[in-house]
Amino acid sequence: MKITGMKVAIIGNHPVVRITTDEGIDGIGAAELAKPYLKPMIEFYRDMIIGKDPTDVERVMLGIRRMGSFKPWGAAVSAIEFALWDIAGKAANLPIYKLLGGKIRDKVQVYNGNVRFKMNGKEPEHYAEVMQKMKDSPENFSIIKQGIAFHGDMATEVPNFYYGTPSTGLGGRHPNRGLMTPKGFKHMIKCIEAMLDVLGDDVGLALDCGPGFTVPDALKLAKEVEGTNVMWLEDMITGDYTPYVLADLYTQVTPYTSTNIHTGEQIYLRQNFVELIERNAVNVLGPDPADVGGLQEMKFIAEYADLHGILFAPHGTVDGLIGLAAHVQLAAVLPENYIAFELPTAEPSWWNDILDGSDKFGVTDSHIEVNDAPGLGLTFIPEEATKYLREEDSDFFDT
Repeated sequence: MKITGMKVAIIGNHPVVRITTDEGIDGIGAAELAKPYLKPMIEFYRDMIIGKDPTDVERVMLGIRRMGSFKPWGAAVSAIEFALWDIAGKAANLPIYKLLGGKIRDKVQVYNGNVRFKMNGKEPEHYAEVMQKMKDSPENFSIIKQGIAFHGDMATEVPNFYYGTPSTGLGGRHPNRGLMTPKGFKHMIKCIEAMLDVLGDDVGLALDCGPGFTVPDALKLAKEVEGTNVMWLEDMITGDYTPYVLADLYTQVTPYTSTNIHTGEQIYLRQNFVELIERNAVNVLGPDPADVGGLQEMKFIAEYADLHGILFAPHGTVDGLIGLAAHVQLAAVLPENYIAFELPTAEPSWWNDILDGSDKFGVTDSHIEVNDAPGLGLTFIPEEATKYLREEDSDFFDT
């Protein structure tokens, strides 16, 4: 089998890749929501994969993997890898998890970082209000993640939250960083306490914190929430859209607290996890398969982390329905350090109407059943999906 073409379209603000072959089998992949600028980045790799056997996934990836980089650049490489596995699974008439070693669980646990409700302010009662709504969500989530401090607008909307000049209008790239004021720190703690009161012992609370914390504030927060039902503190020092790792800084925090310290969503490739893992710089890793380089790359990282006693809770907020299918295939085969992945959702909801198989990814009691459909378990319904194609992408489904 040979790759004959690769097309990229923006569908529902997701860059979607479709790889075609000389045997009439195609494969699909996608990058995160709100990254339409990735289209030319994905197309950059077209000539590097044409003519290769898509079922030799690792051989194809060796030709392009080193050409990517930290978030968002690794998303293009990851989307192509999804599509290659989709083809390999369809060609073998097997789900991807069978090709990755076979599943060790029949259903996979997810957590909520994406089913959101409008917050009417930044006071503790507002955090409690939205936490109650998320707790009451029909998915019955076992873990709920909420942004605080520099991850979101607490740092910009709470007056004098930190010693710095807040930056705004950068589209969620979390540019703010600095030492918190006593007032700001106490406000953050009150908001955390309000959320813990709502969740009680029924649901774990994960906190998305940065990037932006200084090392002293990171350790101070970690010590403050010891003994509570906080599952982890995510990306305090580095994280989303930070193009470096800085494991040394995490080693100044993690060994000195019993609170789980988490990072990894922005990191690309296994090589960039070596220091975090070998130095036990964090307790939990959370790479995103749609940014780290793909499914096989992430499986290697999870297994190496497991050998070092590090837990695994993959990022996936806006990976969309195709990303959700990829997460399920991967989570089925991850080692027992796996906790849960961050549930992506179909946004807009019409994604469920344009993909055959979308009904197989419902959440019950914070779990998704692993289905046995070939490849990713999703295929486009061209006559429905075409309605949402831009004019410049009108040939996306042509052979």
